[in-house]
Order: sequence, then C-alpha cells, then structure tokens
Amino acid sequence: MLGNFLIVPYGCHIMQHTSASLTINENYDSDVQADTETFLNRIVPEGRSAPWKHTLEGPDDMPAHIKSSMFGCALTIPITDGRLNMGTWQGIWLCEHRDNASARKIVITLNGI
Repeated sequence: MLGNFLIVPYGCHIMQHTSASLTINENYDSDVQADTETFLNRIVPEGRSAPWKHTLEGPDDMPAHIKSSMFGCALTIPITDGRLNMGTWQGIWLCEHRDNASARKIVITLNGI
C-alpha cells in the first residue's frame, strides 16, 4: 500500500498487427466464439460484394482491420500471486480476422512489484 493506492502488478499485452486483435471473453463454451464470429461477420461483411475500397491484400483484409479496431490490440490484466487475476470462465482470445492466418507477435510487458 502506498498512501491511498494499492500497488498491483499487471501485465500489458499488445498485438503488433492490424488485422488481428486481443480480447477477454468466456473461454469455456466454444459456442461463445462461434456466436461472436457470426455476429462480427454480420456487421462487417466480407467478400467481393462488400463495400470496402481497401482490397489490395484481398477481400478479407479491410473487414479484418475493422474487426481488429472493434476489439483492440491491447489488454491490461492484473497479476496476483504470480498468476493472471481473471474470472473463472475468462480467457484471452487472440482473434484472427483474416481467412488465412499468418504468424502473429504479441509483446508482453510486466509492471509493478
């Protein structure tokens, strides 16, 4: 404790890509992932009939950028007693928004005492 502040070590994760994202969500029932993908594909259409101008890297690239922006590329997670302090059903999702996945890099920075 420092004054009125509790010092909590935390880990900051950042995705170094613009067509993938990081998020925390339920990680027990795989239907959550399937439903999330269904939702994203309904609100951000893919394919040649979609209205996107940016198609240099393929018809799935612009939708991937939009989906990545919706979830974001960074997470901050508290660490307690050397473990990620997350809810029982929570997991970290690396969301690949391109049709053909490529290698991805995540930078993890640990801060605190």
